[in-house]
Amino acid sequence: MSLIQIVSIVVISYLIGSFSPGIFLSAIKGHDIRQEGSKSSGATNVTRVMGISYGMLTFICDIVKAAIALLIAKFIAGIDGAMLAGIFTVLGHNWPIYYQFRGGKGVACSVAILVLICPLEGLIACGAAILVIALTRYVSLGSLTLLAVAAVLINILRGFDPFGFWALIFLLLGVYQHRSNIARLIKGNENRFSIKNAGKSK
Repeated sequence: MSLIQIVSIVVISYLIGSFSPGIFLSAIKGHDIRQEGSKSSGATNVTRVMGISYGMLTFICDIVKAAIALLIAKFIAGIDGAMLAGIFTVLGHNWPIYYQFRGGKGVACSVAILVLICPLEGLIACGAAILVIALTRYVSLGSLTLLAVAAVLINILRGFDPFGFWALIFLLLGVYQHRSNIARLIKGNENRFSIKNAGKSK
């Protein structure tokens, strides 16, 4: 990739990633999602605070914005451009320039990016995450499982350079963003997700 291609992809994908559907939708409903529930702008907290329909819409919009960033980057510089865009889309989602650098945890964006670039590994990782969430009701544990399984499978099936290293970046970003969840999981006081209680969080 040329320097112009790299800079273009980094700027475009970061700015696209910085748009937060969760913050936007909560503002329409008179909420600041960053002040309620877990204070994350991601789909899980939107679901807890505003209900399943808004949570699903947030999740879908996060996936769509990641897909748009990847398609633009792939047009500019092929698969290498798409991989670079994936990283900066998640960085934008996690630390958005439009919202004082306070965003989500990047899971929905990571799901879209992993599935679009490494479909087999991404879908298997999604299946593992869904199973973990169904058994434990810990969304954070399911999210970390998804990123870990994807990283392991991609390293095994595609090698470390460049795909495996790229997948490990997503895992490290996910672990960092979930550090408080990990601490609560270790202590045994992490919040369990319940559809029944969605929209009732204060």
